Amino acid sequence: MENTIKTVLFLGLLTGLLLGIGSLFGTVGLVVGFAFALLINVFSYFFSHKLVLAMYRAKEVKEKDKPELYSMIKDITHVAKIPMPKVYVIESASPNAFATGRNPKYAAVAVTTGLMGLLDKEEMRGVLAHEISHIKNRDILIATIAATIAGVISYLGTMAQFSAIFGGGDDEGRGNFATLLVLAIITPIMAALIQLAISRSREYQADESAARLLGTGKGLVNALRKLERGVSAAPLDVGTTAGASLFIVNPFSMKGFTTLLSTHPLTEDRIKRLESLSL
Repeated sequence: MENTIKTVLFLGLLTGLLLGIGSLFGTVGLVVGFAFALLINVFSYFFSHKLVLAMYRAKEVKEKDKPELYSMIKDITHVAKIPMPKVYVIESASPNAFATGRNPKYAAVAVTTGLMGLLDKEEMRGVLAHEISHIKNRDILIATIAATIAGVISYLGTMAQFSAIFGGGDDEGRGNFATLLVLAIITPIMAALIQLAISRSREYQADESAARLLGTGKGLVNALRKLERGVSAAPLDVGTTAGASLFIVNPFSMKGFTTLLSTHPLTEDRIKRLESLSL
């Protein structure tokens, strides 16, 4: 229920923003803004996972392509009692993974080549169990939609910047300029806040679910330690920060005060919670 409410709120926020921008251009702009909002809302629900996969250049693989990876995912989904998700690989040295989709029937798990090269089998199973837990816990839809909306809002912010720069010089133009300038400033903040609105508790929940699925949290604990160092040394080199909350660890470099804006809990806190579990 919580995820459903958040989904409606996020889509409502996007609709309001698009209508607000459209209203700057009169009645016709308002109608166009409404039509665009309706289109984006439908697209976000049914196809946002495909957009996210394309954003990070994920390529689907079959069992014959990655038999060991495919077998591990198949085994864990069997234990979790959910359908087998589609499997994707991202060509990147940065070690990471994410799950996406609107429900367990239409789900996907994506891993980077860097992840497969860094982790041993037990650690890999821990990471995959974490992602499969996101699918089982049904929190992939809200995270995927949030990533899509954050991306759209960031794009609108860029458009507002250009529109403000090349705006008209009359009174109406100056009014639009001021409004667009405000939009250019606040849209990046809105995109960041939307990402932060995805409760960090979902990562703790997925960690715990993964440990219980496997009967141990050791593999995931060791994987998180390696991922923390691995991502720091090699941040993700594809996609945008809009989908950061989807990954098992933040795929982009976070230093100093920017860690306060991280979409993930501190790795050391996640490890402490995993080590305190009674399994």
